[in-house]
Amino acid sequence: MMSTESYRLPVAQPLTEAYIHRSDARIEELYGYYAGTASDWERRYRTLRDLAPARANAADVAESLRAYQAKQGASEEALANIAAISEGAPVVIGGQQAGLWTGPLLVIHKAVSIINAAKSASEQLGTKVVPVFWIAGEDHDWDEANHAYVISAEQELKKLAAARPEGPRTSVSRTAVAPEAWEQLIAELEQSLPHSEFKPLLLEKLAGLSQQSSSLSDMFAGLLCHLFGGEGLVLLDADSPELRRLESPMFRKLIERNDELEQAYLSAAGKVKSLGYTLQADVVPGSANLFLFHPEKGGERTLLHKKEGSFQDRKGLSAWSADELLHFADEQPELLSNNVLTRPLMQDYLFPVLGTVLGPGEIAYWALTGEAFRTLGMEMPIIVPRMSYTLIEGTIAKNMAKYELSFADVMERFDARKDAWLKEQDGLAIEEKFGAVKATFEDMYKPLVDMAASVQAGLAKLGETNMTKILEQISYMESKTVDAYNKQFEASIRQLDRIAASILPANKPQERVLSMVGYWNRYGDAWLGKLLEAPYDRTGGHEIVYL
Repeated sequence: MMSTESYRLPVAQPLTEAYIHRSDARIEELYGYYAGTASDWERRYRTLRDLAPARANAADVAESLRAYQAKQGASEEALANIAAISEGAPVVIGGQQAGLWTGPLLVIHKAVSIINAAKSASEQLGTKVVPVFWIAGEDHDWDEANHAYVISAEQELKKLAAARPEGPRTSVSRTAVAPEAWEQLIAELEQSLPHSEFKPLLLEKLAGLSQQSSSLSDMFAGLLCHLFGGEGLVLLDADSPELRRLESPMFRKLIERNDELEQAYLSAAGKVKSLGYTLQADVVPGSANLFLFHPEKGGERTLLHKKEGSFQDRKGLSAWSADELLHFADEQPELLSNNVLTRPLMQDYLFPVLGTVLGPGEIAYWALTGEAFRTLGMEMPIIVPRMSYTLIEGTIAKNMAKYELSFADVMERFDARKDAWLKEQDGLAIEEKFGAVKATFEDMYKPLVDMAASVQAGLAKLGETNMTKILEQISYMESKTVDAYNKQFEASIRQLDRIAASILPANKPQERVLSMVGYWNRYGDAWLGKLLEAPYDRTGGHEIVYL
């Protein structure tokens, strides 16, 4: 059996589908470069050198990265890459919210894509290209970040979640997770995961990381350092105070030219809609597209709106002048934070971004940023679609073969194939016989209803109702008979359901649900090596990886 196999996974975002497969020439102006065109990588590389004076000082950025990564246990490879950044090396960058135990597998897929895209670019350009992972620690949606799903020892999908600590709704990086909370989370994970030879080492590593993790972001960074340190993946936390200080000049620009940027986003949104595509990010007139950590509300992350010459919270209960925000930008930049539309600009200010690795939804909303880049004399980097993978364990592959299920069968028509298999096992022809009885009953009973109606018209409705109830009772008896008969196939049904739980958990692609800790628990580091070695395509794609 092949260790990997390609599969074209449908893309839920039509705009992303059009970008990846170049099926709509009209959208090219929204993106500029195309990841699948080799010459675009060379062209972007040349442009980066021309735009260098407008970016943050590379040595200062590198020093900030070095200080942050040292807290997480920087590898020699990562430190060497940070040194390359200080010398102006271009980067391939991508990011994600800091989820519990790294969140769903797509986070790992993004890191793998960043690493492989940087390697691919390095080989083509003959220069060092550094992989960088942007931890979106400034995000404040706790419920998106606080959980992980695993397949339990009972072979059931289980959600593990961290309770939100009391306090203001601030960023995930500023939301403290107490030592006893980490102990409880690790204990719940230990109870949930099946026993394996790698389980003690996994739990020991998590316990060690928890001692130096005061937030989900810290744990997230520690895990990425452990998993990808040997690949030289460089990490940053978007909510890091050291990084915020370097962002000060760009925050000033985002405030001073906020009205121009607003018009740029609105104009881009109009273009996207005129082409027949749905917007994947809110573009609201009057939005500043910036957050403020409210200094009088314990640092609550507050989206700013422009109204009556000031910047206000959504309800208009707090307001700041442009001069006050500019003062924050100069003196307290840690009070400011980007939203999804200004984050791309900040990313390009900090780094010489050759390409940015994005998921399907991100590619769709980045279409809204091109005019904003141009407004500030910048240029959108190459959009690099994230690779996706499905991990198939040996027992799962064996059972798929047993029930003659292809990967497409599981992804596209599993319930139908499962039902069809069960019907094939029906040696008593239960469905056929009950169907015949129902048909015979209707044939015999309907003339009686017609006769009753001829005696009194009002009896027609009563007769129809009576017939329906009797048919329902026959169907009820049929379902109970089928259930009883199928009990002899319980082992097979469990095997079939295990296939679905592994490949399509909660009826969603594996990468959007399951956490990597389940695979770490069963395979140690081997599963990750398989992903890193799988075929890579600059325009994305889906690889089935057999473990």
